[in-house]
Amino acid sequence: MDLGSLSPAKGSIRKTKRIGRGNSSGWGRTAGRGMNGYKSRSGSKSKLHFEGGQTPLSRRLPKRGFTNYPFMKQFQIVNLNQLAKLELEKIDFDILYEKGLINKKNLPVKILGNGEVSTGFEIIADAFSQSAITKIEKSGGKVIYK
Repeated sequence: MDLGSLSPAKGSIRKTKRIGRGNSSGWGRTAGRGMNGYKSRSGSKSKLHFEGGQTPLSRRLPKRGFTNYPFMKQFQIVNLNQLAKLELEKIDFDILYEKGLINKKNLPVKILGNGEVSTGFEIIADAFSQSAITKIEKSGGKVIYK
């Protein structure tokens, strides 16, 4: 076997449509764009929500609900099973960042009670779930709010 004998897998190569190359190609004259109108012109890219001047559906429907986005608190979440794998006695933001459990030091961290803890450890975080607090304190650990 040599490089000259290699060929692509059957069915992986399709012949591309050469549009606008004369009537004999089957894609001449209007080149598959139909007759007149906005979409037949070059450079036509209508927006996905554009409905030809009719009021778009997003504006016809009533506004509902409430979003607290500008004041929403975003937490970085860490589970107890991730902390148990570290096997350390004291855990803070720097350690969580070094081990890759959190991505940013300036965002608050919340500890959730997913998993089991066998050894006690001291942990510093912004928020804790109730189940995380009980599991950490049962194992002989300590919870410290930042």
